[in-house]
Amino acid sequence: MNDQVIATYWIETAFTLDKASEIIVSEQSTGTFMPLANETESLKERHRARILSIQPLESSPFPALPGAKVPVGSKGLYHRGIVKIAFPYDNIGPSIPNLLATVAGNLYELEELSGIRLIDLELPSSFRDRYEGPRFGIAGTRELTGVYGRPVIGTIIKPNIGLPTEQLREIVRELALSGIDFIKDDEVHGNPTYAPLSERVKAAMEEIERAADRTGKKTMYAFNITDDIDQMLRHLETVVQYGGNCVMVSINSVGFAGVAHLRKHAPVCIHGHRNQWGMMSRYPYLGMSFSAYQKLCRLSGVDHLHVNGLNNKFYEDNASVIQGVQQCLTPMFEANDTALPVLSSKQWAGSAPETYREMKTVDLINIAGGGIHGHPGGFGAGFRSFVQGWEATLAGIPLEEYGRTHSELKQALDTLG
Repeated sequence: MNDQVIATYWIETAFTLDKASEIIVSEQSTGTFMPLANETESLKERHRARILSIQPLESSPFPALPGAKVPVGSKGLYHRGIVKIAFPYDNIGPSIPNLLATVAGNLYELEELSGIRLIDLELPSSFRDRYEGPRFGIAGTRELTGVYGRPVIGTIIKPNIGLPTEQLREIVRELALSGIDFIKDDEVHGNPTYAPLSERVKAAMEEIERAADRTGKKTMYAFNITDDIDQMLRHLETVVQYGGNCVMVSINSVGFAGVAHLRKHAPVCIHGHRNQWGMMSRYPYLGMSFSAYQKLCRLSGVDHLHVNGLNNKFYEDNASVIQGVQQCLTPMFEANDTALPVLSSKQWAGSAPETYREMKTVDLINIAGGGIHGHPGGFGAGFRSFVQGWEATLAGIPLEEYGRTHSELKQALDTLG
């Protein structure tokens, strides 16, 4: 384990699983399409990848992807299996970009494969020595927000785009005075000309600091600083200058190397948004599984990572969301390299009982957009209803019963239930 990277794949091929696996090994380590004089036995001994195991699965009469090669004499079956391959660490070094070129590079284009998905990664500890991982993680986020014993509860600024800075200020004021734990920008709200990020940061932090003087609680705001690398770092400086303690970054827009570079400079929490993830994951016979993806995100340095939510508006089913939460909370190298899973999409006070029953943890950031902004009593009442939903759930009290003595929860149940 200390001198190799182990990648696990789901593959489909019209060739035998052994043949297809050997082609992956050759293409992604020492070989090419024909033998070469310099590919000596001693070189292959040091640098060639190795097949660790092949687990046959079912076959399909149709290929999952177009453009696949079929061997002469094929009976028209496409064989599926789980293949585990070890790549020599010395071929890669502690580099996520070079790691991806090896375990998720040209093999996706091999004509012998009619389907391939990277489903997991096992990395040597040298990667943890190179990359810093989460700076704050679960414990640090709880300390900054002052929230213990329940999920960190927050919202997204709505409308997600188009608000002038002064209207944003009014929304942040009401939310911060309500004592809300967490606010975030929407991923499509970056640095628009009508409301530049520097103006928004100044306005939002002025309201958060004023509210903290009155309530004793400082709301965490994840400002979306996603941009080209130099500009992203300038946005970070602005957030720090005005006393912010969290920034948000679209991981797939800036890449893992961009996140890792941000981590080196950021004295604040990094809220990792996975937008564009569907391009990598939605088709089950191509791309990457969340198990591998979340490890790279955490290694790069995110403290929080989006995992969707139960009964969400997207394609992902509940089982996948639950598994994503469990994976984020499972240490890779040491206990503090976990990240807070972020639940969003169709979340509201009524989501709490099922979420706790299925997740079996309160180490979550639970975010609601419409579920807070759509409350008839206003944003603050929406937040309080969400807290009350979790209070009832953790006390084992049915929401309807708790709602009889907690008006914000009752209003939420009557309006949104």
